[in-house]
Amino acid sequence: MRVAVVGLWHLGTVIAACLGKAGHEVVGIDEDRGVIADLVLGKPPVFEPGLEETCKAAVQAGGLRFSSDFASAADADLVWITYDTPVDEQDRADIDFVQQKIHNVLAHLQPGTLVLISSQVPVGFTTRLIEYAQQAHPEKALLFGYSPENLRIGKAISVFTNPDRVVVGISSEKARLKVIDLFVSFTDNIIWMGIESAEMTKHALNAFFALSISFINEIASVCEQVGADAKEVERGLKSEERIGPKAYLGPGAAFAGGTLARDIEFLTQLSNQHGLKTPILSAVRISNEEHKGWAARRLQQKLTDLDGKVIAVLGLTYKPGTDILRRSSAVELCEWLAQQGSIVQAHDPAISTLPVDSHSGIHLKSNAREALQGAQALVVATEWPEFRDISAEQLITWMQAPLVLDANAFLSKSLGAEKKINYFAVGKP
Repeated sequence: MRVAVVGLWHLGTVIAACLGKAGHEVVGIDEDRGVIADLVLGKPPVFEPGLEETCKAAVQAGGLRFSSDFASAADADLVWITYDTPVDEQDRADIDFVQQKIHNVLAHLQPGTLVLISSQVPVGFTTRLIEYAQQAHPEKALLFGYSPENLRIGKAISVFTNPDRVVVGISSEKARLKVIDLFVSFTDNIIWMGIESAEMTKHALNAFFALSISFINEIASVCEQVGADAKEVERGLKSEERIGPKAYLGPGAAFAGGTLARDIEFLTQLSNQHGLKTPILSAVRISNEEHKGWAARRLQQKLTDLDGKVIAVLGLTYKPGTDILRRSSAVELCEWLAQQGSIVQAHDPAISTLPVDSHSGIHLKSNAREALQGAQALVVATEWPEFRDISAEQLITWMQAPLVLDANAFLSKSLGAEKKINYFAVGKP
């Protein structure tokens, strides 16, 4: 199948590489010539485990090429829109950006092409796009569908190639047949629905995850005060068959990155447009913002005055298995600490340079030992596996005072049991 994947960041690059390796004829398109030049050399725009190898394998097999010209999609049977929708600091998405890119692509397509959208867009976006195509290009009889993005950073290759199911919204039988051909190498478990329902499924999934995270973190805050252990409460909840073992109920850090919050904002805007009140959705963001201050509150409780204090921060990326710093809560914490006068010693295995606008009080170290040297507190911010190699003895030796804040209890087995370490995790009494 001839496929054009338009928009090459994390989502688009993963999809293009996996489809190309699976035997489809794929062209990856992005107007950023720098991104294309790097991809031609085998360098993806973001780090994702296995992505570079998958890209190279697809290119070498002749299944994948790259272009910065939308006209390269002209002979595609299916065009997959995979732009990462820009979002501002208030979690508001720039839908016009994605819409204009798609409008530019449509002009080059042959009649009967299926346009499958996976960019993060609000309910109703695809229907409005269909109306635009019927007016601007009536002779093309283009097909449209929406499939919510379901990749997980750090596990994106395996999630795409071995999905538990794929949700797809379509409006015609011709579109259905093309989607089946697209996914035949990966799964036949496709959940079919209307386009608006597929768009809403994306909003609802992320809103439910955000609600679950906020809920368990509020429970964890109460646990800390009354002597209960939130991890034990988590086991009690997940053993209930009406909840289940895979529920998003792990007490820990607040959600970050903008992805979940973007869908909360979509739903809030849609509700307001239709005169609906959604107090639960409105409360999710308030709760999460409150919980973001957990590490800051603990540091102030234990150190009182943070001015001049040396604080080690292990992990800066949005999550392990990536080099994405955008909307990272770890970076936000570092900036806040530096503003309080703290000397921040940070280390992340995927980061070699700090953003140009970083506070001068943040110092990037080449390894964990350098970051911990002389520190009066440690914040474990991102769960990189190599941090498990740090022993309690090393921590006590390197740090000035062994105070550890580990929101997700990532290092609880190695550090939490040592009596000489003042160890805190979310939900621990």
